[in-house]
Amino acid sequence: MSSSARSLSPISKIGFFFRDVVAGETTRYIVKRIAQALLTLLLASAFSFFIVQLAPGDFLTPFRQNPEMSADTLKGLEAQYGLDRPLWTQFWLWLWQVIRHFNFGISFAYQRPAIELLWERVPNTLLLSVASIFVTWAIAIPLGIISAVNQNRWADRFLRLFSYIGQGFPTLITGLLLLFFAQLTAPLFPVGGRTSLYHDDLNWIGKFLDVAWHLILPTLALSITSFAGLQRLMRGQLLDVLRQDYIQTARAKGLPENRVIYVHALRNAINPLITILGFEFSALLSGSFIVENYFSWPGLGTLTLEAVQKQDLYLVMASLVLGAVMLIVGNLLADLALSFVDPRIKLSRLN
Repeated sequence: MSSSARSLSPISKIGFFFRDVVAGETTRYIVKRIAQALLTLLLASAFSFFIVQLAPGDFLTPFRQNPEMSADTLKGLEAQYGLDRPLWTQFWLWLWQVIRHFNFGISFAYQRPAIELLWERVPNTLLLSVASIFVTWAIAIPLGIISAVNQNRWADRFLRLFSYIGQGFPTLITGLLLLFFAQLTAPLFPVGGRTSLYHDDLNWIGKFLDVAWHLILPTLALSITSFAGLQRLMRGQLLDVLRQDYIQTARAKGLPENRVIYVHALRNAINPLITILGFEFSALLSGSFIVENYFSWPGLGTLTLEAVQKQDLYLVMASLVLGAVMLIVGNLLADLALSFVDPRIKLSRLN
């Protein structure tokens, strides 16, 4: 450290530290992505709001079909829910209260703030998605490495066949097959809800195991298709890296084969997989809507489907916006993770 740097006061050092943090590449990149995300959310919100309104009828349609409902009562309900205003007015009033008070409106069906209903379901959807990502990567990466190391041998052929079969089963079909499997093996695997009826009577270990037990089939339903594609990608990336000149040089130096593969090759082969982590997260969120309804998992999927069926406008909008936020955050974290794993990659060069 130079004498001028040592002579700085503690306050000056703190000031320089925060200046470096604020002016750092990571901070600038995050601020840029947040600005882009706000514009994306605005456009997505407007688009979603008017698409939802294109559906015939609204939340009060069942009430209008009831002959016992008077015209004055219906007008009062329309005024209460704001459905008597023009669409543009409804959207701007909703958007203004979101910006000003972070208020996404009151759910028509539940008569509760929409954001409260969502926060109750978000942890369950995140738990299912994160568990699926963990299982997918824990299985796909090792199998992809085994397949690449044993290229064109029986193990590679078997694993490639296994991945082809896995990719042929979308989440829609996988969920149905696992439901059929659960029926055949009943009561071994639960297919309803997140916990058992006696969950509250268990200790913390029992509660953890109970939730994990209910997670098995939904996690498998989400993981099978994702794992098959990721395994093939891992195999292809590792084979490509193993053909590079620096890998041949490392082998010529006499380095052990395990060190060549797991230290030199794998570190570079894994980078493209990190870039798709955000997209995989978004795919899991869309797939979780199907799985949650199959297995009665109390997440965003079941709540959003109920809101769409009842035309609960503000609950639908809150669900869509929150889903978009989770996708944007997932992609941002994937970019930051890629830069952290490989310092050679500059965030300023990422779009």
